[in-house]
Amino acid sequence: MTKDYYKILGVEKNSTKEEIKKAYKKLAKKYHPDLNKEKDAAEKFKEINEAAAVLADDEKRTQYDQYGTTADQFKGFEGFDFSDFMSDTGRGFDFDSIFEGFFGGRSPFRQRRGPRRGADLRYDLEITLNEAAAGVTKHIVVPRLEQCTKCHGSGAESESDIINCPDCNGSGMQKRTQRTPFGLFSTTTTCGKCRGQGKYIKEECAVCDGTGVVKKTRKLEIKVPAGAEEGTNLRVVKEGEAGEKGAEPGDLYVIIYVKEHDIFERHGDDIYVKIPVPFAVAALGGEIEVPTLDEKAKLKIPAGTQNNTIFRMKGKGIPYLHGNGTGNENVEVVIEVPEKLSKKQKELLKEFEKESKKKKGFFSRIF
Repeated sequence: MTKDYYKILGVEKNSTKEEIKKAYKKLAKKYHPDLNKEKDAAEKFKEINEAAAVLADDEKRTQYDQYGTTADQFKGFEGFDFSDFMSDTGRGFDFDSIFEGFFGGRSPFRQRRGPRRGADLRYDLEITLNEAAAGVTKHIVVPRLEQCTKCHGSGAESESDIINCPDCNGSGMQKRTQRTPFGLFSTTTTCGKCRGQGKYIKEECAVCDGTGVVKKTRKLEIKVPAGAEEGTNLRVVKEGEAGEKGAEPGDLYVIIYVKEHDIFERHGDDIYVKIPVPFAVAALGGEIEVPTLDEKAKLKIPAGTQNNTIFRMKGKGIPYLHGNGTGNENVEVVIEVPEKLSKKQKELLKEFEKESKKKKGFFSRIF
């Protein structure tokens, strides 16, 4: 009885290749034997792949639509690499590579897996606000895996101990062919002995136990640019952990954290500070001394300045991390009213109150 491949994948006969791909992906994940332990999952999974192998091929699909079968219907499976589906349990499977084999025109044979690149590392670096504004060079110590100097990352005691894998003859792959009622069905799996690398080590390095890496600490100089802020990410290329079997190392990512300042608050490239000002200076005007990130500066206070007035000091903030320029320092005036006054001060203030010709003035409410 002819199988209805469209029904198996749950698609219409006029479905596009993209729609077939999407349906296949969903069903393949659902019925993969390593993910679905039901008795008929494996058989269902084979059926799904059988349908996809036909409908993904334009020529086979045309034959199937016309005759309900294909001239070499099941020979098309021979050589297809279902290793990610049928083996490597617990090691994960690359569905997308199989999809590309069916739908992208690429040969679905899995390529030999080369040595893995080293892992990236993260280092959290705390700096002060002043250091963030000016830029700073810091020295850090990073624990990491480094390439073994004895075997130079190969994992072998000597070069002569590295041989072609006897199980796969150096190909990194193992092919199994089974005869089925539909013809020969071949699966190609990653070699379990060499893990797809094609090489086998007879005697492992005594220093690193065959891993090719050893644990060490590394002192590094980190240049933090002026304008760095909380969360700034500095990438230090190839200062991560060593790669597998001599592969390139990963990168180090230094994440910046800025300590809270005693008096300044940072918002973007601007800084904010609250400065107490005597009420006489606020009323009559004058000049006060204001702290900045560099040194103290003078700020003119005009007569009649009100409480919480903010004055902007241009260019006294944080340098721009990207581009030219510097933020501002914003000074908020907090007018100080003395808690204790001398008799003469009270008299002068009361006289001031009379001169203001107000029935109920500010100082009357205080005194």
